[in-house]
Amino acid sequence: MWHIFIPEISLAEKLLRSFVIYFFLYLVIRMTGKRQVAQMTPFDLVVLLVLANVVQNAVIGPDNSLGGGIIGAVAIVGLNWLMAEVAFRSKKARRLIEGEPVLLIHDGRILRANLDGQRITIDELMAALRESGVADPLHVRFAVLEDNGKISVMAK
Repeated sequence: MWHIFIPEISLAEKLLRSFVIYFFLYLVIRMTGKRQVAQMTPFDLVVLLVLANVVQNAVIGPDNSLGGGIIGAVAIVGLNWLMAEVAFRSKKARRLIEGEPVLLIHDGRILRANLDGQRITIDELMAALRESGVADPLHVRFAVLEDNGKISVMAK
């Protein structure tokens, strides 16, 4: 009965697998742009679920034990906590880990290069303006894509 708790691979391999997958997913998600969960399309959610299933085997390897799963989960959650703690304590690390805000509109002028760089469509920008009570970009002093994926709008 107790064999279900004993990992089938070494602790070092389990931790290495978890850390490599964590950083891989971190990079992939950073490259896809800043989007809040509320802004995800149904297809984005499907891709996220498929991605989780695909990398699961890379984390657990040939190990299906409860202990191995717990070790992998604790490693990933612990690493995520550590990254959040480092970002909290260091402004330089925070910019590296979370990114920087990006100006999307300045004095009524839409900065298309910044929209393209962040993979934000005009329709998404206009929806964010309407949510902020602004109907026309000409009435915006600035709009910023924050590092958390939210678009902040300051009307003129």
